[in-house]
Amino acid sequence: MNDLDLFSDPYGDPYGDGRPAAEDRPSRKDQRRTRKVQKRRRRNGRAAALFAMAFLVAVFGTGGVLGYAWLDDKWNPPDYAGQGTGSVTVQIKDGASGAVIGKALEEHEVVKSSRAFVKVFQTETRASSIQPGFYQMRQKMSSAAAMALLLDPKSRADTQITIPEGRRAVEVFELLAKKTGIPVKEFQAAAKKPEGLGLPPYASNRVEGYLFPGRYDLDPNGSAGQILKQMVDRFNKEATSDDLVGKAREAGMKPGTVITLASLIQAEGARPSDLPKVSRVIYNRVEKDMPLQFDSTVVYALGKRTLTVTNEDLKYDSPYNTYKYKGLPPGPIGNPGSAAIEAALKPKDGTWLFFVTTDPDRGITKFATTYEQQLELEKEFRAWQRANPGN
Repeated sequence: MNDLDLFSDPYGDPYGDGRPAAEDRPSRKDQRRTRKVQKRRRRNGRAAALFAMAFLVAVFGTGGVLGYAWLDDKWNPPDYAGQGTGSVTVQIKDGASGAVIGKALEEHEVVKSSRAFVKVFQTETRASSIQPGFYQMRQKMSSAAAMALLLDPKSRADTQITIPEGRRAVEVFELLAKKTGIPVKEFQAAAKKPEGLGLPPYASNRVEGYLFPGRYDLDPNGSAGQILKQMVDRFNKEATSDDLVGKAREAGMKPGTVITLASLIQAEGARPSDLPKVSRVIYNRVEKDMPLQFDSTVVYALGKRTLTVTNEDLKYDSPYNTYKYKGLPPGPIGNPGSAAIEAALKPKDGTWLFFVTTDPDRGITKFATTYEQQLELEKEFRAWQRANPGN
């Protein structure tokens, strides 16, 4: 074989013109069948391409519409128009953000969407001045109109009240009645139905000691029972936060005993700094098996409020009379605050057995270890009484 043979095709091109041998050529019928198959494939290919293009247009076209709708809803959230109609009460809680306020308004059907309100809230420079409380709003208001009402002091119900530490239950009822217009007897009746107030099991079904002092925004439409439950709920929240049950166990006391002790401390301590020292006096006297001899327990039993306790008063037969009966009284004599409860659990170190508030006007309380020192302190108090008759 010469070099030319390397480029020859002994089978497919015997004539050297690129044509296959006659016996290897497809018949005309086969050629027509091949052309039909190829044409069909081209047609199907074009159809598939057109379908794919149509699918992509549909997908991206719909996505574009949906995307536009989403952006439009985000930039222009649904909102009512106008000042709204009717009346509905909405509570704005202390520290509520614009989103939280908006959610509350939407739930009460004041605004159409919380996002519309948040948009207004974020552009209102006075938004941070919205006060907690109950507001008289209208339904189906524009977010701008709702914001205007929240910024108007006249829209807020005047039901905010502060209950001081140490008030007795009956005194709390009187304060609540004066603020809400609900008769005292309705609060008294509600207190006699403890099952609906959420009292802790150690309260022995009594509200005394468990109406937590502090500031409250009262629901203008709330009942006496709902208001008392609000105060008991506040106690439960504080007790859980401070782990009252666990700390009482560590101190070897029942939680109810801690609240009773705290109520005595609150009643006798004039200044916050005095509370741990008063607590120590109680601990020391109980350990020495001495009666507490607290005037505050006697006047509680008598249902009075006075700094003048007579010898006849001291003879009053009641388990709350700590002159006649040793140890703590059977229950709280008022509603203590957090500082008094803390003092009940953590008394200050000391040997005091006596104390006298020698100047009630200025809240000056002095402590003594011996009875002789106590007598001198009582002289100071008697002098204050003579200078302030009627107390």
